Amino acid sequence: MNINPLNEVARDLLAQVTGKDGEFEGAYNIRQDAGCAGRRSTENIKIVPHREGKPGIEIHVAPGTDKETVYIPAAVTKGHVNDLTYNDFYIGEGASVIIVAGCGVHTDDDGEAKHNGVHRFFVGKNADVVYEEKHIGAGTGEGKRRIDPVTDIYLDEDAKMTIDTIQISGVDVTDRVTTAALKAQSKLIVRERLLTNETQTAKTRFDVVLEGEDAGCDLVSRSVARGRSRQEFYSRIIGKARCHGHSACDAIIDDEAVVTAAPQLDALNPDAMLIHEAAIGKIAGEQILKLRTLGLTEEEAEAKIVEGFLK
Repeated sequence: MNINPLNEVARDLLAQVTGKDGEFEGAYNIRQDAGCAGRRSTENIKIVPHREGKPGIEIHVAPGTDKETVYIPAAVTKGHVNDLTYNDFYIGEGASVIIVAGCGVHTDDDGEAKHNGVHRFFVGKNADVVYEEKHIGAGTGEGKRRIDPVTDIYLDEDAKMTIDTIQISGVDVTDRVTTAALKAQSKLIVRERLLTNETQTAKTRFDVVLEGEDAGCDLVSRSVARGRSRQEFYSRIIGKARCHGHSACDAIIDDEAVVTAAPQLDALNPDAMLIHEAAIGKIAGEQILKLRTLGLTEEEAEAKIVEGFLK
């Protein structure tokens, strides 16, 4: 397959979420408006239709694959489109892979533009996965721009998965659900960055079970809420063996925005070491004053602080 069918809006959205302007090296699967706009496999990464006949794909990464990248972005370019896709990832033992995902939703009318990606990761022993996703909304229409990702993760012994997820532009509604089950000595690292404005709403839910000895997770969410937007952050870490888990929500709030943070820890083993943190507050006045002495306006100073906070 090639990716010539991509329209101009899709090209712009995909460039923003992947950093690629319509040209993808290696393995890829590109979605546009609930359909496939291009697909390519490589020797070590095979992409095939979902075996259960669901809309979506399976990505099979061969054991021992060394630092290869696969792209699986999606674009919804108009209203009245509800893109639902099921993507299953099978990562072979000892493989190292970078997965670049992300989605852009765009509407210029009163119709909702929605993407819902249901992703399942089966990560083999000693494998190392980096998963990068960026979500954006665009367009001038009154229709909602909505992204509701669901992620289920299964890490085998000594496996590692790092998730870097960012949403800082234009998404009106998002409900993000992530569950994970970790076997012995496996590691899950999550870095979430989120910005909401106006009346946007965003909900994040993590549910992680540390099943094996010396399994560990580190969940960190950094967010900025402005206007009359609302954010909710829920995390639950369950320690069933000697393990270590950390959850943190750090938010800046402004205007009439509302942020709720509710971390939960369940230690089911006396050697489970679990920690949670939550901090919500306004931008410190001394930070703005310091930047204003350098010649920035108050608006420019706030923008610089937010930019640094979300890096």
